[in-house]
Amino acid sequence: MNLPNIIDYDFGITAIDAQYHRPGRAAIHLIVENGVAALIDTGTQFSVPGVIQILQNKQLAPEKIAYVFLTHIHLDHAGGASEFMRLLPNAKLVVHPRGAKYMINPAKLIAGVMAVYGKAEFKRLYGEISPIDENRVLEAPDETRIDLNGRPLLLLDTPGHARHHYCIFDERSQSFFTGDTFGVSYRELDVDGLEFVFPTTTPVQFDPEAAHASLNRIMSYQPQYAFLTHYSRIGHLPHHATQMHDLIDAFVNIANQAANKTAERHEFIVQALKDLLCQRLAMHGCTWSPTEIYELLRVDIELNAMGLETWLDQSEKSNKL
Repeated sequence: MNLPNIIDYDFGITAIDAQYHRPGRAAIHLIVENGVAALIDTGTQFSVPGVIQILQNKQLAPEKIAYVFLTHIHLDHAGGASEFMRLLPNAKLVVHPRGAKYMINPAKLIAGVMAVYGKAEFKRLYGEISPIDENRVLEAPDETRIDLNGRPLLLLDTPGHARHHYCIFDERSQSFFTGDTFGVSYRELDVDGLEFVFPTTTPVQFDPEAAHASLNRIMSYQPQYAFLTHYSRIGHLPHHATQMHDLIDAFVNIANQAANKTAERHEFIVQALKDLLCQRLAMHGCTWSPTEIYELLRVDIELNAMGLETWLDQSEKSNKL
């Protein structure tokens, strides 16, 4: 087994590569507090063996994992949850109230994703997803407080990317674990220590107003760092919050420009997102060619375009009511 890459930070925080699509695309975060631990997001079923091996290497017995937190239930964040719960006998699964029922009975969640990818591709990407005993599922409404062996964690309802999304404020490190609420930032695009961050508008619940509000709520705590699932720790948060607000509006503007296009709507949005991100990356100091940038961001751009189209369709429906 190839061990996943890990990054050990201060305050007992480790990023473990979820080995999803490619190295450096998705991180599972581990917090250890005096010998007791929690995982934040789970990757897929295929992420689990590597994480278990890392826990062994760190001399953390499976019984010492107290919580598995799901920032939201998109399967690159939650697909490995049932396998982790099988292997971690004392862990509670902490999930947003809107997502809990889909972890307890995942049939609808699986069917929805299979409808997009097909059965074979679903199995290849995510593996097996099983029901989780509801007695081990802890619903986390807004401002839920969790004590991790004396370490306070505060969970805030943060919609915008998804309605079943929370972020976790870790008082000890003065950091947020943000899932997808604070966007995506791949380490390959760092320039002179400054990260590049952009929104993720994945189908089907993108809500720009909520996304702005959630960013403002995170920043009201004046955090030092954000730990993103895609990919791990970023600093310079006031700068990135400003950029994120601007890019959310720019993404919405692209969607609105595409509203009257029919056959070529998706292609228009993809190209406009590609042009926008290439332009912003050049301003950021990135010297990659547009081809190289698109190769790295192709999946994100496609998903963002699909999410913006879904948002457009939903906006048009509500305007007709």
